[in-house]
Amino acid sequence: MAKSKKSPFKKAENSVKILGVRVDSTSTSSVLKKICRRMTKGKKTVIFTPNPEFLVSAGQNLGFKKLLNSADICLPDGIGLVWAAKILGKPLKTRVAGVDVAERLLELANKKGWRVGIARARRGVVKERRQQIKILQQKYPQAKIAALEDTPGWQKENWQIIFACQGMRKQEEWIKKNFSKTNTLVFMGVGGALDFLSGFAPRAPVFIRKMGLEWLFRLLVQPWRWRRQRVLLKFVWLVILERLKIVFHFGNSLSSGKIEGFDNCSKKR
Repeated sequence: MAKSKKSPFKKAENSVKILGVRVDSTSTSSVLKKICRRMTKGKKTVIFTPNPEFLVSAGQNLGFKKLLNSADICLPDGIGLVWAAKILGKPLKTRVAGVDVAERLLELANKKGWRVGIARARRGVVKERRQQIKILQQKYPQAKIAALEDTPGWQKENWQIIFACQGMRKQEEWIKKNFSKTNTLVFMGVGGALDFLSGFAPRAPVFIRKMGLEWLFRLLVQPWRWRRQRVLLKFVWLVILERLKIVFHFGNSLSSGKIEGFDNCSKKR
């Protein structure tokens, strides 16, 4: 029987499973400390930022689910994941927004003079991409920021960080494809996070974020998102079904007198 291919990434630690996807229970500061420790040791780190839309897609695509589960760090980038974890009895510490981690990494890059590569910024629109890169270079002047599309032979160069901006699934697959092809310490899928950091898109005020309503703010600012937001209804339904499975499984275990762990202990007596 042929052996399955081993994933190039390591599974995240201190995490919970939501709809079959491993998500870290952590905080922004803890994530930054972990990344810096790994960079100091020369360890490559892959960071994914799933939200409810990711988990619904992963439920329909086993390959994508396996890819998400293979990350070193999988951030709960959406208040919906915090809610779901609580409903399922597996509480997460807090939401950790990918844009916040990306911003902190850019601040570190500026402080330490790191090289930062950006893949497929602004959906590949050349004029907008170059404008965004220029804004980020002005905002973080000591960091060496460059678009990979404008850097011939980028795979042969050393990068401390590469941000992949292609959007859900495309960016994760791009990272997997290029993980072993370049000497890069940190790969992170960020979607449109750099749009917030460069002023291309407004971000919700802090008090709205704390209320867990950033998704609503984005919908009001970008009404075209309503088609994507419909997936939230499916996510809620899937979480409810998962919760019912847990409840009924426990109920069946009680009625049969078999509860995992306790049943094994009774047999040993």
